[in-house]
Amino acid sequence: MYLLIYDEHQLDNPQKKVLSVHKSRKEADIALENRKKELGKKVYECNTRIVWTEKEVNAGDRVTPGEFDTWRPGEKVPEGEIHADTD
Repeated sequence: MYLLIYDEHQLDNPQKKVLSVHKSRKEADIALENRKKELGKKVYECNTRIVWTEKEVNAGDRVTPGEFDTWRPGEKVPEGEIHADTD
């Protein structure tokens, strides 16, 4: 399942709050766009990202690194996500 998590990228706080749970990346993308609009911020300002997990979780739960990954195993990763943006 795909999750929207709140991630402030604080190494001293590895637990991430689950904001919402989705069956597909497309549903999660829509939820992220809606969150961005609700907050009136750009995606990178929302401290929110989409991750994938096999763990059964609900909105409001917390997950830690190792319980989630950015991409589902076997999922096609967009070309722009594979290579760094630097020259």
